[in-house]
Amino acid sequence: MQTRDIDYRHEATNLRGYLTFDDKVSARRPGVLVFHEGLGLGDFEMARARRLAELGYVAFAADMYGDRRRARNLQEVATLVGDIRNRPELMRARGRAALAALAGLPQVDATRLAAIGFCFGGAVVLELARDSADLKAVVSFHGVLTTQAPAVAGSVKASVLVCTGADDPLAPPEQVRAFEDEMRAADVRDWQVIRYGNALHGFTNPAADGSMMRTALYNEQADRRSWASMRSLLDEAFGAPV
Repeated sequence: MQTRDIDYRHEATNLRGYLTFDDKVSARRPGVLVFHEGLGLGDFEMARARRLAELGYVAFAADMYGDRRRARNLQEVATLVGDIRNRPELMRARGRAALAALAGLPQVDATRLAAIGFCFGGAVVLELARDSADLKAVVSFHGVLTTQAPAVAGSVKASVLVCTGADDPLAPPEQVRAFEDEMRAADVRDWQVIRYGNALHGFTNPAADGSMMRTALYNEQADRRSWASMRSLLDEAFGAPV
């Protein structure tokens, strides 16, 4: 398995992503972006990228903050996330910079791309879908569902999967309903929302133990089931990986 850091840019900001793929395969294959949690790109997202590479994809874990910056506490998370979420055009542009970096790789079939994201990254992939990015599928794991720029009719090209905790305070029932209404109003051809009972925020990350954020807690069952749902969607979008 090949792994390496890749620097790419958005305007004046240097971004440092993490690439992984099976170097024994010579054919071009689907590429999958991985967008990080609010803390920034770290071991969790890199491990998920490697799992995708083991499934046969070229996986690229993106850096949304620049120079792979990592938050040390909730206050820093709020600042870093807020700086981007308050400017949806910046969030989308940073996401598209990562998409362009992935699409330009010689191992990647640029006509077969997808994006997944966790927490903050889940919001990023939904913004890319709303922005008509050329993605076959997007998957949001415990991501925020609200937006300042809702999808308009015909704008979403991707199949959309939202995996959310039924008890996640960052995606309460009224926001889930509003997201579903947004998908209907925008005539999105393929979308689904899966809510996992007794699951809080951050349910995919084994490091989420409630110590940094009381309502962020790992849930093995929800993690396993949501990953299986993602695999099923990617299989539908791309067929069996090489």
